[in-house]
Amino acid sequence: MVSIKALNKWANAHTYYPLDLIRIGLGVFLFLKGINFISNSQILIDLIKPVQNWAGSMLVIHYVAPAHLIGGLLIVFGLLTRWAIAAQLPLLLGAILINFVGEMNTTNLITAIVIFLICVFFWFYGSGKHSVDYYLKMQQ
Repeated sequence: MVSIKALNKWANAHTYYPLDLIRIGLGVFLFLKGINFISNSQILIDLIKPVQNWAGSMLVIHYVAPAHLIGGLLIVFGLLTRWAIAAQLPLLLGAILINFVGEMNTTNLITAIVIFLICVFFWFYGSGKHSVDYYLKMQQ
């Protein structure tokens, strides 16, 4: 099994500015989604309506916006990127699945799938050479 150290070595050897820009764009997108959910909580309530009778729907409401806000900032700066993305993956899976349970919105479905795939990529790739993680690692 490939260790995290081996993945980090590969990622640092194959770091490019466009990948860093995609990571930063992903973080900004997630941060703006968090702000959107806070400012328009009715949108989140409408999204969760198909599963509102299930236990934990209130937990989801209080988890989505802070996870997007904090995770988005961490991803932008490249700090604890894998952990921040690990917190985003259940949300994105929920965003994909909610389209099949409730009303199908193809734009939201495609957006959720694309963001999910980008997150999976950065979950394996890491934050890259131009990040706070790399800077702190080099200071040791």
